[in-house]
Amino acid sequence: QVHLVESGGGSVQAGESLRLACAVSRDPISTYTMAWFRQPPGKEREGVAAISIGGFTRVADSVKGRFNISKDDAKNALYLQMNTLEPDDTAMYYCAARTSSTRIRLLVEDTYNFWGQGTQVTVSS
Repeated sequence: QVHLVESGGGSVQAGESLRLACAVSRDPISTYTMAWFRQPPGKEREGVAAISIGGFTRVADSVKGRFNISKDDAKNALYLQMNTLEPDDTAMYYCAARTSSTRIRLLVEDTYNFWGQGTQVTVSS
């Protein structure tokens, strides 16, 4: 089954940018719908952005205009470009994959079958 490893997290100041990457192995990324989720301290995990097998994207309202999801099928990698970071973006960020190609429920956690271990993002004011 697919294996996911996130990287790119770190500690930044508000207003700065980070780019997260998710390395996908054991299966082609092109056969999965992919997503980024995050879990702020003491809160539930929430969907941030997703990209379907066909390239359709959906971004949560809380990060719309600041975050962008993309993938590189040739590199078998998923990315999350995060700009103008805010302290409320502080969270553990997770890469997720599902075999369903549907565009519905893209940011719903329990529709995803596979998860990475996460990478921490901390934004200070």
